Amino acid sequence: LFEQLAEVSAAFRQLRYDALLDNPLLKFDRLLVVERGAGNLGLPANWESNSSLSTSGIDNRLCVLSPLRPDAPLATVYQPPPGRFVGDVDLHFNADRLLFSMPGANGRWQVHELPLGGRGSAAAAAEPRELTLIREPDVDNYDACYLPDGRILFTSTAPYIGVPCVYGAPHVTILYLADQAGAIRQLTVDQEHNWCPTVLNNGRVLYLRWEYTDLPHAHSRRLFHMNPDGTGQMEYLSSNSYFPNSFFYARPVPGHPTQVVGIATGHHGNSRTGRLLILDPARGRQEAEGVVQEIPGHGKRVEPLIRDQLADGVWPQFLHPFPLSGKYFLVSAKLTPNSLWGIYLADVFDNLLLLKESPGFALLEPIPLQPTVTAPRIPDRVDLQRTDAVVYMADVYQGDGLKGVPRGTVKQLRVFTYHFSYRGMGGLLGAIGMDGPWDIKRVLGTVPVEEDGSAVFRVPANTPIAVQPLDAKGQALQLMRSWFTAMPGETLSCVGCHEKQNTGPPNRQTLSARRAPSEIAPWHGPLRGFAFHREVQPVLDQHCVSCHNGQPRPDGTRIADLRGTQMITDWSSAIAGHVSPAVGGKFSLPYAELHRFVRRPGIESDIHLLAPLEFHAEATELVQLLRKGHYGVQLDAEAWDRLVTWIDLNAPYHGTWTEIVGAATVQPLATRKRELLKRYAGVDDDPE
Repeated sequence: LFEQLAEVSAAFRQLRYDALLDNPLLKFDRLLVVERGAGNLGLPANWESNSSLSTSGIDNRLCVLSPLRPDAPLATVYQPPPGRFVGDVDLHFNADRLLFSMPGANGRWQVHELPLGGRGSAAAAAEPRELTLIREPDVDNYDACYLPDGRILFTSTAPYIGVPCVYGAPHVTILYLADQAGAIRQLTVDQEHNWCPTVLNNGRVLYLRWEYTDLPHAHSRRLFHMNPDGTGQMEYLSSNSYFPNSFFYARPVPGHPTQVVGIATGHHGNSRTGRLLILDPARGRQEAEGVVQEIPGHGKRVEPLIRDQLADGVWPQFLHPFPLSGKYFLVSAKLTPNSLWGIYLADVFDNLLLLKESPGFALLEPIPLQPTVTAPRIPDRVDLQRTDAVVYMADVYQGDGLKGVPRGTVKQLRVFTYHFSYRGMGGLLGAIGMDGPWDIKRVLGTVPVEEDGSAVFRVPANTPIAVQPLDAKGQALQLMRSWFTAMPGETLSCVGCHEKQNTGPPNRQTLSARRAPSEIAPWHGPLRGFAFHREVQPVLDQHCVSCHNGQPRPDGTRIADLRGTQMITDWSSAIAGHVSPAVGGKFSLPYAELHRFVRRPGIESDIHLLAPLEFHAEATELVQLLRKGHYGVQLDAEAWDRLVTWIDLNAPYHGTWTEIVGAATVQPLATRKRELLKRYAGVDDDPE
């Protein structure tokens, strides 16, 4: 009887396997895979990218599996030179060529293109060619994708920015565009990495953007999307959300307008591997609202966990999903700690069908070797003769950002930009200020808001821009802990202050729409990094030091010394993530005294949208003290503006990186960054 049951069970398993393998979506005859030695998967940490990997020591090749059966052989398509990584594969829509990342002739990472043989051939049609992108001795290029119009999008370390949370050791990679003639243009100007660009079904580009301007850095990688020319950059999923921490290797579901599939993982812990999720922003964009399903997990609700190592200890582990439909996915998977990384057919019914394993190796990046539908071509909307852009806001009161704030309260918008850290440095706790901010901030100025809440104004293009709505006293009613970027000649529009993308804009004519865009009114002089000793100390010198002069009072007690002539010498921090004491704590005594009376979000505040006025200057002990008339002190309008702006910018001390680490360290990096920014973004700026 037991033997009969075993035979029936084996026959049923074979029937199940044959039925699943007979899926019409698997009727292609060749599957591209990367075979890589199991001892070194070549996966960067979740705060790094390829430039942090060794350019040697990888045992891998690009293969074809044909037919799709576990007993079928793997035929070599391309065998790289010994030890060199080959991966980040992107197949052209016509399936006649592909892009991949590999260390190039100059020892830096480069994008290569490989022509493929015809149907029935496993071999490449020719040797790969290294694309001529940003071929510089200090720049890496990788992780590219084809665009529908024949151009190529790729990531590069040319911005010369370092990852702040690890003091600039890894090099930040962001997005660039290369046309058929070889012209290259920078598309993003972000603080942190852009990863995994891919083309959506509507022709826009999906990518993962990491940002943490005064946010928790372990939970702030967001899916973004934009037009191929860089216009229309906006959130796709997860703004103001802890979950998921990261969503790598996202791809659009074929034929669906909004669904994507990808790998949800954490910050520390697993490198890129994690949980297989289907997401849909049409369902919602916050936390787990957009989760359609986890695989496996049919019929189960996905909880929006707040956990650094989000996917550690979860099995199976997944990598590199390739959606065949909204229900079936090719994916690299490791089912248990002792399993091999194999290629599986996964489905929403929790089936995981093994297609191929290779003893001693991991099989990664499955891609059917067949043509796919070319996404629509979106015409360029940039005007490269211009260096500015226009921002139009329909109604600042729309959205939860100013929910409950009476109309007429907002009088202006403060417009500021960021000066992100160079390689080899970063705004860890104690670098720029006592408790942040992460980045140096530079105030561009203010623009008016009409009575109906609308505004229209010009901003510099290719510049990270943030705004703060101000009341009649020039105090921020809400804090924007992010940025937007406009391309040259772009008209960028939003409805209001953190309005939900899944709602429509108001259908009305605004006052701002009837006039020309406002120019930004400069803030007390030329653009510069906001530094306490430059902007706030003069206010103290004029109004405070006659009493706060370091001298004992008649009764022998001492009050705070606000003269600005003495630096503190005993800075230290017991909080994880602080900067080295050799670098941090370069603050004046008045700053150390004054910041204690300021209520502000700090370096890593709640990632959720702040309540309106939560950190309003009037909620600060310092402002309350002065408003009441502190020993007859009467500040003039400019003094108040300087003090309030310092509070609204999260109480920074330093306004340049030179002030923190010295000119000898900064100047070579600043010069090189300025050169590359001018060449590829048309921006010539010296923030130092």
